[in-house]
Amino acid sequence: MVEQQTFLTREGQKKLEEELHHLQTVRRQEVAERLHAAMEEGDIDENAEYDDAKNEQAFVEGRILTLEMMLKNAVIIDEESVHHDEVTLGAMVTIVEGDNPPEEYHVVGAAEADPTQGKISNESPLGKALMGRRVGDSVQVSAPAGLLTFRVSAIK
Repeated sequence: MVEQQTFLTREGQKKLEEELHHLQTVRRQEVAERLHAAMEEGDIDENAEYDDAKNEQAFVEGRILTLEMMLKNAVIIDEESVHHDEVTLGAMVTIVEGDNPPEEYHVVGAAEADPTQGKISNESPLGKALMGRRVGDSVQVSAPAGLLTFRVSAIK
């Protein structure tokens, strides 16, 4: 299996480490207790609580493995060394579409992307289009609403 790099800011790395710690120390124990209680109810062949607890255990263990792999392959984005002359990972970029108000996005790796918080992935259509662009450049992005054109108005 090819191990894929996970681009993270220091903040993103900390959040993933906290989630991993919580899953390993709290959620595993809670699921184990649920499994134990369900097994004490008797016949596990027709025990919905047992089945649900096993599914939850599989989810928790899968997420733990995913987080461990992401953190193992983490490449930390040094936001202090981000160049302000072009859009790179870690940059804060302000874009404008037509007469709409400017929008500001933090370009991050896919693992910590959250558009509702203004964090877009460098792998998203908009993120890909912005990478390497400079102030004044225009980019076009295909969206469900059609082809959108954005102008880079600031990079910090």
